[in-house]
Amino acid sequence: MAVCNCFLQAPPLSRFLSPVFSRRATNLFPGCGQLKSTVMFSSSSAANRTGPLTSPVRAEVKRVSRKESEIASASDLQFETPLKIVEYPDPILRAKNKRIGVFDENLKNLADAMFDVMYKTDGIGLSAPQVGLNVQLMVFNPAGESGEGEEIVLVNPKINKYSDKLVPFNEGCLSFPGIYADVVRPQSVKIDARDITGARFSISLSRLPARIFQHEYDHLEGVLFFDRMTDDVLDTIREELEALEKKYEEKTGLPSPEKVQARQKRKAGVGFGKR
Repeated sequence: MAVCNCFLQAPPLSRFLSPVFSRRATNLFPGCGQLKSTVMFSSSSAANRTGPLTSPVRAEVKRVSRKESEIASASDLQFETPLKIVEYPDPILRAKNKRIGVFDENLKNLADAMFDVMYKTDGIGLSAPQVGLNVQLMVFNPAGESGEGEEIVLVNPKINKYSDKLVPFNEGCLSFPGIYADVVRPQSVKIDARDITGARFSISLSRLPARIFQHEYDHLEGVLFFDRMTDDVLDTIREELEALEKKYEEKTGLPSPEKVQARQKRKAGVGFGKR
């Protein structure tokens, strides 16, 4: 994918990210499952009884708050290597992505595996739902080559502010192989996130790093890059999107979960929130 030289001249990310990535993890919180069950029995052992069990068995289910239910469980973070890219229109790309609460060796291994598949498929950014895991994790390297540039891992990112200046750029996506089209996005963003150790930090990104981040952040929000295209631009790739929908139907034997032809006509993509 062609990249404007002006984007490549942005200051190296290590200048901004190395200090926060080297901090020790603090305020970590454990992952939680959906339910916690407590089964209460009589203090007498059933094996020592000669008669029927007379004490009732009570099962108590502890309700989990909405906030806890949105935290990824251990099963949400299970994966097998090599990871495979999930292609449009797989519903995984539209599903809700849970926040990560445990920062352990498994998470580091997942990030490493994501970088591996990203490089092998000539990508410069990748989000967890693109490899079948609906959690809030992204990796990227503007250089797009292992051993070059800066490898960035962001966990549970949130955008605080967008710049007023919007710029077009010809984007591609690993979940849409071979498809490229112009997408307009803010030139810079200010974000909050955690690093791979769980340490919190804030940072401002601009130009190419900001572009990559916003593309991957959209994935974590269930937004795909063609959602942000004008209808005129979308028309240039409509047939290719329909081909992916047909490919999905032939592969799975199921109807495509979405159809680009059903997209409501509009003159601009979805909004960007705070400016």
